[in-house]
Amino acid sequence: MSDVAEHGGIWTIQSSVFPENTASLRLHERAGFRAVGVRRRVGRHHGSWRDTVLIERRSNVAGMD
Repeated sequence: MSDVAEHGGIWTIQSSVFPENTASLRLHERAGFRAVGVRRRVGRHHGSWRDTVLIERRSNVAGMD
């Protein structure tokens, strides 16, 4: 997790990615994110309701007290 987020006391960062965006999912995974679920028909894109993958990264430092 970034030093800025941890020093600011942020212990969880969440984001959503379209499931077919495998490059973004891999990039986030290398940055320490993990998939925690799929949100069905939550994002509207080009007139269609789309699923998104909910991803998160938790700090090993912030929020541990």
